[in-house]
Amino acid sequence: MRTDDFWAVIDRATADRPASPAEVAERAVAELAARDPEEIVAWGRHLEKVMVASGTEDLWAAAYLINSGVDGEGFDAFRGWLIAHGRKAVAAAVQSPDVLANVVAIKSAADTGAVFGAEEVLGIAARAYEQATGEPLPSGERPRTRPEAGDLWDFDDEDEMRRRLPKLSTLFLEPPG
Repeated sequence: MRTDDFWAVIDRATADRPASPAEVAERAVAELAARDPEEIVAWGRHLEKVMVASGTEDLWAAAYLINSGVDGEGFDAFRGWLIAHGRKAVAAAVQSPDVLANVVAIKSAADTGAVFGAEEVLGIAARAYEQATGEPLPSGERPRTRPEAGDLWDFDDEDEMRRRLPKLSTLFLEPPG
């Protein structure tokens, strides 16, 4: 499966209709479940590649700031939410996580305390495979999709957060001093 084919499933799940990440996941599962099981497995491998590529320290810091703290699983769920918004959203956030400060829902979250996560997006391939075959998705060697928590810079260091993510820090941190 090509990268474009992977993203086409997400694009079709959001086409012409605003959708929550849960709706994106349901539509993607329905589409994939009608395909050959090998295609579903290949789609799942591409999802893992997206998770590896998006598993950056600064994106984790952005998720930590936006969601008022996240562990590894919370970071995974945040990236599920991001994937539900499509290829351009993921690419922009990976390249410069501070760009998330321009997202309307995230701006609002500074006031509302909304939390962003979509574990259901991460389970698309497994659910589709099970619907298609009645069997669990074959487990293979899974790549590490995020840094080890102990290897991260201190996300509670507000000065470092302001240096690395100035726009998000303006939204989510108290003014210094």
